[in-house]
Amino acid sequence: MNSFIVRPMEPEDVEAVALLEAEIFTRPWSRQGFLDAITGSSTIFLVAESHELLGYCGMYCGADEGEITNVAVGPSARRRGIGGALLDRLLMESRKAGICNVILEVRVSNEEAIRLYQKKGFTVAGLRKNFYECPAEDGYVMSFSQ
Repeated sequence: MNSFIVRPMEPEDVEAVALLEAEIFTRPWSRQGFLDAITGSSTIFLVAESHELLGYCGMYCGADEGEITNVAVGPSARRRGIGGALLDRLLMESRKAGICNVILEVRVSNEEAIRLYQKKGFTVAGLRKNFYECPAEDGYVMSFSQ
């Protein structure tokens, strides 16, 4: 049914990931930032692709905790289940790595992302005042236990 696959991010993906990141976020990660992240031993970074990159996500892991750094889907690929598929695979891979608790931050105005995270079992655990810049905005801390 889905016409895309989710797989681990590879160094060859970094250029396209960085371009999509710059298209979506006002404070984007650099190409080198993604390259450093995927070559780390305690990270999980994934991409969704069809004939092109559709989205990506990532997590830093430490002990039994994980922090999701980004979940992003290109504007033209949204509302096709890609974000949910990325998140499902990320949580599955983190379980395999022994991760019990996962946290993330999300802009309070990002209602679509908040709904997705809640659908996947995340709950609001706190509020970080002025967490985001460009534009300045509060961020929810959301958590998930598996």
